[in-house]
Amino acid sequence: MNNLFNEPEVLFSQQTYPMQPSPCGRGYDIEVPHGTLRYIPQFIEKKIADRTLAVFFENSQYDWNHTNWHQVQDINQIDWKNIQWHQDTIKMYGKSHTLPRISAWYGDTGKAYKYSGILLHPNPWNSALLWMKQQLATVCDTPFNSVLLNWYRSGQDYISWHTDAEKELGLNPTIASLNFGESRRFLLRRNDDHEDKIEIRLAHGDLLIMHGELQHFWQHSVPKQAKIKDGRLNMTFRNIL
Repeated sequence: MNNLFNEPEVLFSQQTYPMQPSPCGRGYDIEVPHGTLRYIPQFIEKKIADRTLAVFFENSQYDWNHTNWHQVQDINQIDWKNIQWHQDTIKMYGKSHTLPRISAWYGDTGKAYKYSGILLHPNPWNSALLWMKQQLATVCDTPFNSVLLNWYRSGQDYISWHTDAEKELGLNPTIASLNFGESRRFLLRRNDDHEDKIEIRLAHGDLLIMHGELQHFWQHSVPKQAKIKDGRLNMTFRNIL
């Protein structure tokens, strides 16, 4: 991949797509076939982003900054104070496998969500998540009613190639992704041409919004990065029909 821009850090592997300042007044819009990516570095200022990590991982047993979370036997049994983190299990070929990340689902009453055979019923909004949702309203007109939180404990945690195109999200869903903690690679590739890729390095406080038909024509992933030892929190805001 060739680095086309010094700021922000966006990499293209095959084609270069138009990129320009966003009409919302913050960040950049990247026009791709069947969609738009709105990328706003440091959307949440560092002081608040730092506080977000402290609040979202508060518990009565472990230190967010210094714990090797891969050595904690059962994340699900921890007394979490503000976010009810849970490690889900899926069945493949008759065997159970724990997912390589920790998750939580929050939203309006009745807005259940199902992916990879996992049915999630929402926890009620808390004040911190509602504040984040209000900030998104300044740069995106989608009325989000749910949010999926993913916690990558280190670079060993990841999410494979997938789309957010479940029927609960409706046609051409808008997905807003807020990121905190360690910077990680975020990759997109076209369904019909896997060599056509875009990579964005999502850092502490960064926002990426996926618009248009993108979920029907592009996949995305967060790959493993073995050298990364620290954690990353990702919130993907959605609108469940």
